[in-house]
Order: sequence, then structure tokens, then C-alpha cells
Amino acid sequence: MPLALTCPVRELPGVGAVRAGSLERLGLRTVEELLRCYPRAYEDRRRTVSLADAPENLPVCVRAMVAEPPRLSCVRRGLELVKVRVVDDTGTAWLTFFNQRYSKEALRVGSWYVFYGRVEGSGSRRAMTNPVFERAEHARFTGRLMPIYPLTRGISNNLLAGLILRCVESAGELEECLPHPLRQAHGLAAAEFACRNIHFPADEQALAAARRRLCFEELFCLSLGLAMLRGRRTAASGPVFAPAPMEEFLALLPFRPTAAQLRTMAAAAADAAAGRPMNRLVQGDVGSGKTIVAAFGAWLAARSSFQCALMAPTELLAEQHVRSLEALLGPAGVRVGLLTGSVKGRRRKQLCAALEAGEVDLVVGTHALFSEGVSFARLGLVISDEQHRFGVAQRAALAAKAGSAPHVLVMSATPIPRTLALIIYGDLDVSVIDQLPPGRSPVKTYVVGEDKRVRMYRFVRRLVEQGRQAYIVCPAVEEPGQDPELPPEAALLAARSGPTAGMKAAVPYAVRLREEVFPDLRVGLVHGRMKSADKDAVMRAFAEGALDILVSTTVIEVGVDVPNAALMIVEDADRFGLSQLHQLRGRVGRGAHQSYCVLVTASRSPDSLARLKILSGTNDGFRIAEEDLKLRGPGDFFGSRQHGLPQLAMADLAEDVEVLGEARQAAEQLLSRDPELSAPEHAPLRRRVQALFAENPDIFN
Repeated sequence: MPLALTCPVRELPGVGAVRAGSLERLGLRTVEELLRCYPRAYEDRRRTVSLADAPENLPVCVRAMVAEPPRLSCVRRGLELVKVRVVDDTGTAWLTFFNQRYSKEALRVGSWYVFYGRVEGSGSRRAMTNPVFERAEHARFTGRLMPIYPLTRGISNNLLAGLILRCVESAGELEECLPHPLRQAHGLAAAEFACRNIHFPADEQALAAARRRLCFEELFCLSLGLAMLRGRRTAASGPVFAPAPMEEFLALLPFRPTAAQLRTMAAAAADAAAGRPMNRLVQGDVGSGKTIVAAFGAWLAARSSFQCALMAPTELLAEQHVRSLEALLGPAGVRVGLLTGSVKGRRRKQLCAALEAGEVDLVVGTHALFSEGVSFARLGLVISDEQHRFGVAQRAALAAKAGSAPHVLVMSATPIPRTLALIIYGDLDVSVIDQLPPGRSPVKTYVVGEDKRVRMYRFVRRLVEQGRQAYIVCPAVEEPGQDPELPPEAALLAARSGPTAGMKAAVPYAVRLREEVFPDLRVGLVHGRMKSADKDAVMRAFAEGALDILVSTTVIEVGVDVPNAALMIVEDADRFGLSQLHQLRGRVGRGAHQSYCVLVTASRSPDSLARLKILSGTNDGFRIAEEDLKLRGPGDFFGSRQHGLPQLAMADLAEDVEVLGEARQAAEQLLSRDPELSAPEHAPLRRRVQALFAENPDIFN
């Protein structure tokens, strides 16, 4: 009797309660989820050789008999060895297993096994360390391309592969979600073939065909889901902001906006007057003037008696927005309020009451805007600053407070590769501010080694003597050991390249700079473990010119505007992603003075140095983001997957751009004929789309 796809894994032979719990940690609860747990790599176990013919240090399969009982010895606490001698017709070899006590009982004298691993030594001194093995007469995983899966404690690769093989061989017929004409038009394999050959491929060609099918399916369903979201949004009714003369708003500004800003403001005004909810992304490099677009949106809302909520990622940035927006919009009668975690007690009650009564037109805040007890009289516009820190679910939570669909304006200073933006922002209209305000000169960027440190310190001193200020950014707070404040890129690179103890840490480095390097200068320190009030006090002191040098972690990546800061030094720059380095560089170059960015690295790796040279060659954030995508892959481009969209199990957005274009085009063509996938033949496809968006079930409501 075939296995049902909905069958729980705990009902499979050999899976008890403990193993079922371990499998659940991998997100594997049913047979269908096992089948969708795709391999992360493959081992070629098709080559079986004799002990004498085994090439040195090349993984192969060897068929051999256990000649002596395995011997267990304890080398020291926490380290056990099992040694066993095996033979075949051509020779002998010693196998060593580290901390694999079970191998002593599993390997029986006189029995033949297939061992997979690297054979070392020659003649009578042939040896293998920790080979994978199985009984020769019951071998399932030799003579084939072997799938290697992501694992967790308590789940070995052989166990997981065995479970999946059973499911592949015994599961009921897989539902085919792609219509036959579509598969024919794009040369795609059937679902059954793709499932079998992605796990246990017959050969390289079958694996390539299976991967292409599954990759296309994933990108096709994702494109369908995002297009359906967009369709639902454009079909819904939204607040109508009355058109207003642009010159009236421009009269509030102390300068003339760039053509790119004016173009973006005009697009936002058209969206807001159209009668359907605006969902627009405003992308622009650091300093391109996105705040003016946000101010224009809030001004439009207030003119039509609607309220606006602006979400900022930090309290400090929220306070800066309040100061600048009050100065800008106050003369036009726009009432501005601030709601962060620090606003408590009577002040908070008064603000919440004013919001509910419609006595505040624009409220700026952090995640506190989502909290209970915050309600609006007439919320018409939600503005999200730094989108990579606010996801779909968070935008939806705030929008829900409006009682109906408000306009949404998303601002991001993180340049997003165009290929990635197609997916991440598939439900948004996009405006790009690709001009910097006049008078801003590009930041000069240099990559330097440790041998230039003394010279660099002299440069810092010279700039400070000219009246300028400098940031010095470190990847860690304190040393040694793993630092919880490491940026994601630094944590990942540290894991790859060794411990964090050698990194510059902000706290001890600031002490050294104060006492040894710059004892006559004013050196400040800020990092994420400080209390908000202390952080704000230091940042405020730097902004007001009371500090010459600010030593910091990446907490200043999204920070206050300091036009007098003309130098950004990033220590251990090779530990950061290019996009984050570009963000940090954007903290300087905001005034009339020539600004500089110095990337310090002790690395001699040609790849690391070539990566950093990209930054010294361009100030174009979009080009840098494209390079970052190529170098690092999409991975966790937005931190903790905060964008809220599905995680791709098969497709690689850096490699599968061509398939993405093909899948998007096919999705548009299908939806032009069946916008809701309501035709009976599209029911399996609709179920697949909904399953892909399962982590956000409300996304289609």
C-alpha cells in the first residue's frame, strides 16, 4: 500500500518519538516534507575499486571483509577510537573511527562491507579514517550519486537518505502542479521524475533535468503568488488623497529637490489619488534624499485629513526624523508626535489619546507603533524606513490598525540587486532615486593593510586639526570569543575564517586610542550593548561636535546625520559584506568637505582584497549590491529573513536569473488567462502557491 504524502514521519519504520523530534527540528513532519527536503550536495559513489588500486586521497568505494574484531580504546576523556583491519583479494587496510563507538558492534568479523572514503598510505600501510559503510549484500547507497542532506543532532545522513529513499519508492503518486502545455513549452520534466532524480539521480543529466524542473516550479509559483498579491492590492479600494500643488510643498523646503526626487514624489502623489492602496518602494543610496519624499507623503496625507505613521529602525533615527520633520512640516500646520519604547507613563497615554482623537497628523516611531493600545483616528499612510528591517508581516500589522488598506511607502537605503528586487519586492511598485543632491562629492575610498596603520593615524590627526570628525568601526564589542553583536556578515565570515579573537573590538580599542594613540583628542565609544539613553547621549555629543573620534560597532550603520564627519575607518573590513561597507561609508560625505573611507584589513587573501577593491572603484550602491550578490549569493541578504517572503529551497537567485525571467514571463501569461487560478485544472497549482507562502497564510486574505 503506497505511503500517503500526509503520513507523519513518526509512523515510518525506524522512526520513534526521539527521531521524530529531531526530524521536526529540520522542519520534517510528513512524507511530503521529506520529499521536499532537497540534498545540499552529492557524493559520487559509483566507483568501486580494490584496496590495492585505490587512488590516494580521492574518495572511492572499497569492498572489503572485516578480518579481526574491532578494538575500542579511550585516548582521553571525550576521545574514543575504534580500529579494525579489513582485507580483500588484493591487500589489507586499517580503518580508524573517531568517537563512533557503534562501529565496534556494527562491524562483524567475516562479513563484507562497502566502505566509502579516502584511502591513504600504500602497500601494507593502507588506511581509511571515518569511512561511511554498509553491508555489501544490503548496499543501497553505493553504485550511485549519493545525496548529502542538511542534518541535525540525532539524524545521520544515512538515516535521512534511507527514509527519503523509502518515501521516493513507496509514496503515492505525486500531484503534478504544472500544466502539461507549460511543461512542454519550457522543456520541463514531470514531477515524479524530478522528485526521484533530485534525491537519487540516475546520472548527471537526470540530475540537471530534475533541478531545472524544481527550480522553475519554485520561481514560477513565487512569481504567481507575488503577482496575485499585486492584483489583489490594485483591486482593493484605498484612501484618496486630494491632489495638491507641488509648488506649495516645495515652498517649505530650503532647497530645490533633484529631478529624481521630484519624479518619485509625482509617482507617489498619483498613487495616493488613484483610489487603490499605494505600495511603493523608494530605493536610493544613502544621502539621496528619501526623507523629503516621506515628508511629502505625510504632507499630502495631512492635507486630506488622514494620519501618517513613519516606522524607523532605531529610537535615535526616529528622534532625528521628528526633529527634521517638525522643522519642515510644522509651518504647514502638520502636528508631529514621537512614539518609541522610551515614551512611557503619562506621556505615552497622552500621545495615544491624541492619535485616537486625530490630534496628531504624523507619528514617528519604532516597533512601539505595533503595540497594544495604539490606535488611529484615520490612518491613511504607513511609511517604513529601512525596509530590510521591517518585513511584510510587520507592515501588515501596522496597516491592520487602519481598519482598511492604507497607502504604504517603503524607503530603503540598501541598494538591492535588480535581479533580487524582482523577487523580494515583487508586490511593490519601485521608484529609484538615482541622483545625489548637488554639492555632494563622492567619498574617496582606500584599502590599506596593517603596515599603513601609523600613516592612517597621522591622517586622522590631520583631519581633526582641520576641524573634521572621524568614525572608527569595529566588527566586535569585546574580545575574545564569539561576540553577540557581530553583524551577520562578520559572524558568517568569522565562522569560515576562524575565531573572532583577532578582530578589533570596540571597547578595548577605544581605551587604547584614548590612552596611547590620541590622548589629546576627544574619543567616544558607542555599541549595541549600551543602554539606549547612553547610546543617544554619545551620538548626540558626536553630532554636536563635542567628540573628535567615535569608535563604534555597526550600530551607527543607521544613525544620525553628521555633516562634519569626513572620515570613516572600518577595521577588519574583510569581515563585512560589500553592501554593509557601502552603508557605513554613507555615514560620511554628507557635508561640503571632501570625505574619505579607509578599509583596513590584515587579510592577504587575493579574493578578499579583490572584493574590497570593488568599493574603492565605485560609489554606485547598485553595482556594489550586484557584486555582493555574485560573491555571497542571496543567502540572508536581508538579515533574519525579515522581508517575510518564502525561503527558496531549490532556486539560487545569483545563478538562476535566466530561469527567473522565463518563470516570471510564464506566470504573467497564465494569470492573464486565469487571474485567480480558479480553473479546475489549475487547482493543484494554486495549492502549491499557497504552500509556498505557508509561513504567511494571511498574505492572500
